[in-house]
Amino acid sequence: MTVVTKPLRVLIGKVGLDGHDRGVKLVARALRDAGVEVIYSGLHQTPEQIVNTAIQEDVNAIGLSVLSGAHNYLFPRVLELLKEQGAGEIVVFGGGIIPDEDMPKLKAVGVRALFRSGTATDEVVKFVKELRP
Repeated sequence: MTVVTKPLRVLIGKVGLDGHDRGVKLVARALRDAGVEVIYSGLHQTPEQIVNTAIQEDVNAIGLSVLSGAHNYLFPRVLELLKEQGAGEIVVFGGGIIPDEDMPKLKAVGVRALFRSGTATDEVVKFVKELRP
């Protein structure tokens, strides 16, 4: 008997007013090339839009790119909305310009992994691939 597993599905999003999307597009392409189904939300999404899209698209994870400095609000808000919608099992990870002192706080509220600007895309792909149950 052959067991068929669903491909991992990841929503990649840009939350807030930040319009810099080169890095997030590189991550999306690397994940896609590694066999992950990627949904890219586009720029200027609200946390509510991200969560609604994640639920509609039945994703395993949400990867957020935050370069605006609003990471201490945006990541926790997405996690809060996921829990409110009964989708707390969706893994949240992200990257961007996040100061050292903020990283432990974000992980404490449930952000599974944080990648800094300049991180090799292979590291992000490895993290996502390890999400498979």
